[in-house]
Amino acid sequence: MHGQSPFIGSETHVDSPGAAHMHDLADATLRLDTSRLEEWGRLLAVRLTRGARLLVAGNGGSAAEAQHLTSELVGRFHDDRAPLSALALHADSSSITAIGNDYGFDELFARQVRAHGRAGDVLLLLSTSGSSANLLRAAEVGHDLELLTWALTGPEPNTLARACDEAVCVSATSVATVQECHLAALHVVCAAVDTQMLADCSLDAHHRPGAGPRREATVDPGSTGDGAPRDLVIVGDILLDVDIIGSAERLSPEAPVPVVSRPRTTRRPGGAGRAALIAAGETGWRVTLVGALGKDTNGHQVRALLADAGIDLIDLGVAGSTPSRTRVRARGQTVVRIDDDGEPLRLGELPWEAQEVLRKAAAVVVCDYGQGVTGHDGLRGALAELTRHVPVVWDPHPRGHDPVPEVALAVPTSSELRTLAGHTDDTHEGLEPDVRNARRLLHTWQARQVAVTRGSSGAVLVSDSVSPPLVVSCHPVDGDTCGAGDRFAVAAAVLLAQGRLPSQAVSGAVEAATAYVAGGNTNGLRTPPAGDRRCPDDVMALVEHVRARGGRIIGTGGCFDLLHAGHLSLLEQARRLGDCLIVCMNSDTSVSRVKGPERPVVDQAQRAAMLSALTCVDGVLIFDEDTPHVVLETLRPDVWVKGGDYAGRRLPESDLIESWGGQIVVVAYLEGNSTTSLIERVTKKRGAT
Repeated sequence: MHGQSPFIGSETHVDSPGAAHMHDLADATLRLDTSRLEEWGRLLAVRLTRGARLLVAGNGGSAAEAQHLTSELVGRFHDDRAPLSALALHADSSSITAIGNDYGFDELFARQVRAHGRAGDVLLLLSTSGSSANLLRAAEVGHDLELLTWALTGPEPNTLARACDEAVCVSATSVATVQECHLAALHVVCAAVDTQMLADCSLDAHHRPGAGPRREATVDPGSTGDGAPRDLVIVGDILLDVDIIGSAERLSPEAPVPVVSRPRTTRRPGGAGRAALIAAGETGWRVTLVGALGKDTNGHQVRALLADAGIDLIDLGVAGSTPSRTRVRARGQTVVRIDDDGEPLRLGELPWEAQEVLRKAAAVVVCDYGQGVTGHDGLRGALAELTRHVPVVWDPHPRGHDPVPEVALAVPTSSELRTLAGHTDDTHEGLEPDVRNARRLLHTWQARQVAVTRGSSGAVLVSDSVSPPLVVSCHPVDGDTCGAGDRFAVAAAVLLAQGRLPSQAVSGAVEAATAYVAGGNTNGLRTPPAGDRRCPDDVMALVEHVRARGGRIIGTGGCFDLLHAGHLSLLEQARRLGDCLIVCMNSDTSVSRVKGPERPVVDQAQRAAMLSALTCVDGVLIFDEDTPHVVLETLRPDVWVKGGDYAGRRLPESDLIESWGGQIVVVAYLEGNSTTSLIERVTKKRGAT
């Protein structure tokens, strides 16, 4: 019996059809890439518990297996746990027959992916042949929408495996054997999902079965699901930062400049080196820095500082000198900065160590400081290979090189953006030119998304030329902003690697960069003129007053029944976008028509009073219609703010707002806040008592 398949009994002839089938099945099953399947399961647990969904498609027997998978995720596999969002695209018979009839069989799944898919979702395609045209079209649309695409196929090579981000291919000649292995593979994925979610629940002492998944990260941010450290690679130009810090108590008699006395000097890695230091100190990840240093004193100092911080360095430099930036600071301000680029660095070949560390990376941050590293052909080729599988965040520089195509996120500053877009003579600053320039470079760079960092105004995320931009505001803080951009890029890359949506990654990166700079002083909001901020005449008088002085009018709308933290977050973010925030609020009759006869819980007078009491709200306008179109015609805001994720969707009021040159933006919203859910919870508690 030694060496015999465990499926073959002692009295079974190996050459019988049944025995041969079981032998082939055992052989193919043992060769399954279970490590990749388990990683798929862990990643599904992370993404699906954060609001993403799994879309699955297949034909014939593969369709049955797709539905088998979704039933075990929405239901359960082994242990009881929260249901997960998973859709089998073939299961809606009305949709597939209508699509097949109107658009053809090849569009059967692609059209559904376009309807249901959102950036950050996962698309799993099952095919024994790996050549089904309708699955290939679905993969193509999935890439367009920034879904993570996986293929479960028969023997490789095949077209579908090449078309997806990742694939597990079964080495078997029989279609039946491939399908049976696919079922086993899906069970491996389900087991990994359960294991990951169970581990997550064990981290929460208050979690109980049936309470649903935790909203926080389901894995240690600095490790993989099995506890091993995750690898973050920083790529780019390395500098030496020198800070000369002293006190300034008088002006020089030679010129009207401060005299800096009692100076002390500190040295630290700058540029990509500073990003690596930040990553090592803030993320808990294993950090490798790929860049170039000269053989000079500056280079030796940087190498020693990186080694002391536990950062692995892969040095591409073979000649030249290490550039430095020297800042003289006093009273918390930079008095002067001295840039010394010295002799240009000459780069060597990309060593195999760099290729290997990039291949293993969970995320990559590229920090271009205009010194030439990001133009290295070998390095660019390696990065271009990564962009379909690994989140690459690229921080560009006006004197640097364009990002490689398909980076997950490009993160220029507002001033860099103007130069990069070729608008060096454009003195206009603000949200509109940032969005316009970002959309232009999104196309030029072929980046998936562009997030413009706007200093104390936060950031704006642009995904395409149609969707409203996502504006993420922040509380202005005082402090040294040197390194804030690096902190933003590192935080965004880590969050993307953890499965967060781009909108969540940018919101988290703004928070991280703000905390990095934080000095604690927030600017107060402008107080509106005296008057009743609920009276239409007074509200419109305020609007005209602000507009006459060149101010920006911000509008937002909703029922605002049972005011909660989600509402407050929306309103505070909206107010930071301009000089006056007017809330367009549904009347009682309007709420009843839109929400049902049991609503509103709070009448319109009280709702308006609560909103007017908020310092971030400058006025309230009440409307009786089902939509705010009529009141918008009167208000004509410069910016109309929506809360939530409207990526890829044009809003009903878009044409109206744009008719007078206004703009619609989306702001990040607090998860877990909903008036309807609050009412349901209160009702349940009341019923329980």
